[in-house]
Amino acid sequence: MTASALDITRALIRCPSVTPQEGGALAYLEKLLGDAGFATHRVTFVDKDTPDVENLYARIGEGAPHLTFAGHTDVVPTGDETLWRFPPFSAEVADGRVWGRGACDMKGGIAAFAAAALRYVDKHGKPRGTISLLITGDEEGPAINGTVKLLDWADARGEKFSHAIVGEPTNPNALGDMIKIGRRGSLNGDITVAGRQGHSAYPQQADNPIPTLARIVTALSAAPLDAGNAAFDPTRLVVTSFDVGNSARNVIPGEATAKFNVRFNDIWTPETLGARIKEIVAEAAAGADARVKIHPTNSISFRTQRSTFTDMVVAAIEKKTGRTPELSTTGGTSDARFITNYCPVLEFGLVGKTIHATDENVEVEDLEKLADIYGEILERYFA
Repeated sequence: MTASALDITRALIRCPSVTPQEGGALAYLEKLLGDAGFATHRVTFVDKDTPDVENLYARIGEGAPHLTFAGHTDVVPTGDETLWRFPPFSAEVADGRVWGRGACDMKGGIAAFAAAALRYVDKHGKPRGTISLLITGDEEGPAINGTVKLLDWADARGEKFSHAIVGEPTNPNALGDMIKIGRRGSLNGDITVAGRQGHSAYPQQADNPIPTLARIVTALSAAPLDAGNAAFDPTRLVVTSFDVGNSARNVIPGEATAKFNVRFNDIWTPETLGARIKEIVAEAAAGADARVKIHPTNSISFRTQRSTFTDMVVAAIEKKTGRTPELSTTGGTSDARFITNYCPVLEFGLVGKTIHATDENVEVEDLEKLADIYGEILERYFA
């Protein structure tokens, strides 16, 4: 008898795998899948100025079609544990829910797919093709030594993925609400306006950078950077910090800085978007000494075109939930942005109401139903 989605979820939650710690989660999955006949590989990647990260690749079967499931066992910190109803790594079950850090994002999703894959293999043996799991340990961190390098490693070994599903919690309210068919990109930047420090009683002897930075912030925040398109909402820049580092009321600061984040659609590349932001800053600065630093990003906007694979996943969700999921590009970034370079990728997982929250939890019924949906996808995919 194969393990249930609930059993696997609870075992994973009990592993304190706060980024970048493995915490025992990958070791548990490696044994679970290995015992069922999956070939497993634990791979550690390193990079300068970033923590070493362990990852797991497991596969069963050979050749095409090849369906891979991607996810991450790392979780965000718990915050003040005394505020939790149950200890965050205890995986308590109460009120029809399993509680703990990672229950929703995204150990529950991994557990549901693992349970579905194990049931499929138990019923059919090896698939007529390949089932694999691509599990990383740094999605919640810098995302440097995880999925992007694991994909490169798999590609170098000759792995060819036909389609992928990422088990992020995509549903806003109920299981079956939403599939993510793409994601906006994310771009960060800093603005620095240089002035001349002085006494507030003699402003004519100083050059106050604050009004200039205020004009820049107003200009950047005034309107969307585009009107959006059929697949994406308009690109919006959000100023997240405005600082002069000044604790004295009678001193005009010599410098003012702001930080911003932009969630952008596929109208832009990071290069074209950065250039447009610099144009807006220059216009609003009106000749003042304003500098913009655009940070490098690996969060690029992408969209998966509708296909027979998309329709198959929709049909499986409709059969198991009675809902027709919306095909959406909303939300933040995910590791799907890396997978899209190798094969068509969709995201579908649990309800995301408690992600990263104190008392993170998920309904036990949803866990088992998600496993049923993934199982239906596997049946249709390898039929």
